[in-house]
Amino acid sequence: MCLRLIAATAAIHYAVASGQPLSRTVLEGAAGLLLSIGLWTPIAGGALAVVAVWSAFTAPDLWSQILLAAVGAALAMLGPGAWSIDARLFGRKRLIREP
Repeated sequence: MCLRLIAATAAIHYAVASGQPLSRTVLEGAAGLLLSIGLWTPIAGGALAVVAVWSAFTAPDLWSQILLAAVGAALAMLGPGAWSIDARLFGRKRLIREP
């Protein structure tokens, strides 16, 4: 949950504060909003990673965009977590089972 909220806050901050084109601002803000509530987490994390890599080539703060892309990719692979709308709607799936 904390990783999702920190990534969402950073994404929304970069979307609002930077002078990016409207398409990137809307995509990054929407991904941040979806991550903050935990809805469609793999899709939102992947979208955030793609938009952050896209922004890394034009934004003056290259390393923060690369970090945001890495966090977005990690969230896409890790999933939503226990406290999310995804977990309530679709159930919590564990890949590794306890013996």
